[in-house]
Amino acid sequence: MTAPYGQPIDALPACYRHPGRHTGLRCTRCDRPTCPECLRDAAVGQQCVECVNEGQRTTRQPVTWAGARLVKQPVLVYLLIAANVAIYGITALQANSFAFNSNSPLFAEWVTWPRAAAVNDQWWRIVTGGFLHYGFIHIAVNMLSLWVLGRDLERVLGRVRFAAVYFLSLIGGSVAVMLFSDPDTGAAGASTALYGLMGCYLVAVVRLKLNPRPILATLALNVFITFALPGISITGHFGGLVVGAIAMAALVYAPQKNRAWWQGGVLVVLFLVLVLIYVTRAAQLVSALGPGT
Repeated sequence: MTAPYGQPIDALPACYRHPGRHTGLRCTRCDRPTCPECLRDAAVGQQCVECVNEGQRTTRQPVTWAGARLVKQPVLVYLLIAANVAIYGITALQANSFAFNSNSPLFAEWVTWPRAAAVNDQWWRIVTGGFLHYGFIHIAVNMLSLWVLGRDLERVLGRVRFAAVYFLSLIGGSVAVMLFSDPDTGAAGASTALYGLMGCYLVAVVRLKLNPRPILATLALNVFITFALPGISITGHFGGLVVGAIAMAALVYAPQKNRAWWQGGVLVVLFLVLVLIYVTRAAQLVSALGPGT
């Protein structure tokens, strides 16, 4: 067999990745012999796999207005939805009821109950309560809201920043419940984090000088529902809203120089402030209610 121009195949150089394959093609960047399988289309000609990867490493990747690499497909939002639905399913199976799943043992152990969180030192309730829901309608509405609000925010914030904002909002709402709610009233639901995401949208709209009417209308509707329907944790919602707005402000108003360090530093400080508030409030409740049993 002969190659183009009458050259025998064996006379051609071998591909640098596949020594058994002889080729007349070369990488336009490094000029190494490269077989068709190892070539990739480039701006000029075709390049080998290593040159393409090296070019991607040395080329500055575009970032969003929050300083994060653009995420094409959200992942955390779907993982959070899956976790919430799975936990709801466990509580429903334990309680033998989709409507009264709050009767399950897991619900009793995880719900945000200020007395138990403080007096019995069950601090994890500050987080786990955000993954529990009272019945099918509650979780359906919250997961739809998370799907609507979370996808675009995860894309522009990136996964690390989005996770930080989400969990800080959740913790902020639970700390607000500790501060302002009846110590013997349980609170549950992802609404604290969802209000935090609405706070994020509000800050983003102000920072980017966009039309604020859509987010203000959404926020007004949710505030109306919060006050109109019984059994909704007003303090938890507004705690999440405030903390989410503060966290987002830390992201979008950070100085351009060393932006990631500024963002991370402020978010860590915000977390430590929430921990300090929780510890202080827990000590107050222990003093007022007595030691745990």
